[in-house]
Formats: sequence, structure tokens, C-alpha cells
Amino acid sequence: MVNIAFTGGGTGGHIYPGLAAVAELKHALAGQEFRLFWIGSGAGMDRSVIEGAGLKFFGVPSGKLRRYFSLKTVPDFFKVIAGFFAARKILKKQRARLLFSKGGFVSVPPCAAAASLGIPVFTHESDFSPGLATRINARFAARTGGAIFTAFEETARFLPAAVQDRVTLSGNPVRAEFCSADAVKGREFLGVSPEARILLVLGGSQGAREINGLVRAALPQLCEYYIVVHQYGPGTEWDLPAGERYKPYPFIKEMMPHVMAAAELVLGRSGAGTVWECAVLGKPMVLIPLSGSGTRGDQVQNARFFEKAGAAWVLTGEEANPEALVKAVSALAQDAGKRAAMAEAARTAGERDGAVIIARALAKEIEKQMEKK
Repeated sequence: MVNIAFTGGGTGGHIYPGLAAVAELKHALAGQEFRLFWIGSGAGMDRSVIEGAGLKFFGVPSGKLRRYFSLKTVPDFFKVIAGFFAARKILKKQRARLLFSKGGFVSVPPCAAAASLGIPVFTHESDFSPGLATRINARFAARTGGAIFTAFEETARFLPAAVQDRVTLSGNPVRAEFCSADAVKGREFLGVSPEARILLVLGGSQGAREINGLVRAALPQLCEYYIVVHQYGPGTEWDLPAGERYKPYPFIKEMMPHVMAAAELVLGRSGAGTVWECAVLGKPMVLIPLSGSGTRGDQVQNARFFEKAGAAWVLTGEEANPEALVKAVSALAQDAGKRAAMAEAARTAGERDGAVIIARALAKEIEKQMEKK
């Protein structure tokens, strides 16, 4: 029996791509005896999502990694240490043969623990520039003979020279449900006609206050062209009533692939998961990346990549206002040729099947270990 550990979490962007890799790894290891389990944060959404996907879940303490000092820095440091020892105990007891990390601050203690036990570490970075967790985990991957997967070719140059020979360009893992999404099912779920034109508005799994505000201000104009389907975020207070031309949802969840397939245009943030799912489905995008002092700028970089590729119209800073949003949406709504070109550019940008590439690499490592045994 081969035991394989996965780690990562904190947001859907760190969990769902990991689950896409899990699904492909199951196919790659078909006919072999194996067991997959996940180490994630003991608090938050991680447990429910992972267990809902049928995996054994082990929760460990997790503290946020910061490049600045705050009152939470000290207690979070001790949480990281506690997470290391908890993860080490789990990995040792479960006899893990390798660890795959999908990132997020919760992934650092398990990666450090795996390295301390001589377990090969494989890690994936979704964004254009690597976050602090990936920068740390990359060293563990290089030290243990693992690999560092990146979604963008340019990401490697942000990493230390000492680890760059371990980098593999994979693209982002996207769940198979998006690859086989059915627009008809999406329209049935929404209760709209086959001819209806749909603008899908996404703020990520948590919602986005800025995008919600822009939708509120620009909704009458947006509805002139489209039925606006708006995922505004679970736990968000929202008082715009649904109607024939406006359909708000706190969270669309399992029907999201089909709803996205039905959309003519997608408006949203530019988290790596969102833009790659749009790319797989060939969707033109209007992107409003999270920016400012509270972010390292990764969403802006993601958005600019897809803009340069010809797949997205990007609004940032002062450009992200209701008038500019209406201008962008109305221009694209009235230009079928432009939308078609953007759709093709999106498909080309997201053509690498990250889940398959990662799963094959993990399966190859397992085979190599079994040959040595």
C-alpha cells in the first residue's frame, strides 16, 4: 500500500486545484494499491471540502506567514512550530511516500516536516509570481529531490537560482468538471432560455466587496445587454432582489462549471483558479484584480498576463469604476468578433492540463520508489 499526502488550504484557490490533481492521480495509479490523505488547517473550510471529496483529512495548527510584524506574528509563529510537529507525527504514522503541496500558509509546516523525514516534496504555484509559502516550500522540494510546478513560464525567474532546475511548467490544475461542463445544464439551473446572453460575475469563493459595489452601481446598464448572474459571496449581506435580468447567488458551488459554460462573458477577480477555469472553457474576461497595499500584486500580474495574451480586459485602480465597467462590458457585448478572438486566446493560454502533468510526475515518483524497494 502506497500512502500519498496532499497539503494546502485556506481558500478554495488552494484546495480545488489540489483536488483536481488528486482525481488525475487516481487514474494514473489505477491498478495499484494506494491511499491518499490530506493535511490542512484545523480551522476554516478545509476539512468540509476535503472530506466532501472523499479524502481522509488531518487538521494541524496553522499560523499566517507575514513579511511584516503585527500583534499576531508571535502567536502565529508558535502555531507554525506546532503545525510542524503535528504534521511530522501524521506523516510518520501514515508512512507517507511523498507529499504534494498546493500552497497556502498551512502547507509550510507539512512540507518542512516531510523534508525532515526525507519524504520527497512536490509543490505547485498557481500565480504569476510565487507567494512566500511557495518560496519556502521550493527549497524543501529541491532538497528532497521533488519538483516545483508552475502555471506560468515566467514564474521560475522569481525563484532562487539554486532551485530552478527543479521547476516544471505545468499550467494550473483544473477540475475535470470544467473540462466537461455543459452549458445546457447551466441554463436549466439558472432558469433561462437557450438564447439568453449571460454575464457571470465572480468575486472568488469569499466574494469581493469592490466588485459587489461596482455591480450595484452599474447593474441597470449591465442588464441592458445581459442576464447578470452574480455570485456575491457566502456570509455577505446582499439586498438587491432577484429578477428576470438579475440572478444573485451567495455561492453557486457544484453547478459553477455548467453556469460558466453558459456564460458569454465573465467579470471577476483574477485569482489563478478563476482565470484558468475561464481559460479552459474559452471565456472572454473582464478582470478587476485585487490590488493595493494589502496584496503582493499577484492578481494584477495574473490579469496582465491574460490581457497581454488577448483574453481579458483589465480594470485596475481608478479605472475600476462603474463607468469604465459599463464601457468594457457594452463594448464586448456589441463586438462578437472581439469576443471570439478573446475566447480563442483564453483557450490557448490555458491549454496545458496541469492536473494531468502533475499526476504523471507524482505517479512516476511512486513507481521509482517502488522499484527501489
